[in-house]
Amino acid sequence: MSRIGGLLRRTFGVLKEHVGTDHLGNKYYLQPEQKTWTGRIIRARRMVVVVNPTEFEYLEGNIPTEWDAWIRGRRKQPPSIEELVKNQNYRANIKAKAKEVEEQEQALLAKGYKEGLVARPTQTIAKGHAAATSFGQPVTSEEPVSTANTFQPGSWLPAAKK
Repeated sequence: MSRIGGLLRRTFGVLKEHVGTDHLGNKYYLQPEQKTWTGRIIRARRMVVVVNPTEFEYLEGNIPTEWDAWIRGRRKQPPSIEELVKNQNYRANIKAKAKEVEEQEQALLAKGYKEGLVARPTQTIAKGHAAATSFGQPVTSEEPVSTANTFQPGSWLPAAKK
């Protein structure tokens, strides 16, 4: 194969081996380790040809995690169809369980509100942070409220020009 592959590489350029296709239609290729005519070794490369090649339209999740791990070299073998189906079912199962737990939590919270065991959250508006030196003080005034060692910047405004 190396002689035929070498002949093909010299004739047509790079030789790519199709490894698989995901459920979105993305195609995955392996470019095996190659030796150039000068004897230099080019390491093996893994690549993907996405269905939607425009970069600005790429969304998180356009490449499944299993294929992403293979592309980045975190796994040696490409994912099998059985593995992809198993992981997809597992993710759907986890989402269903999370939704069920969320509904149970909401029901328990509503029951606590109804029975008076849990206080409803108050709708307060806090202006500033309690640790700030200006918390609870008037915003600005024309009269200086601090002097010397206790001076607070921005605690007073000079009188307007008349």
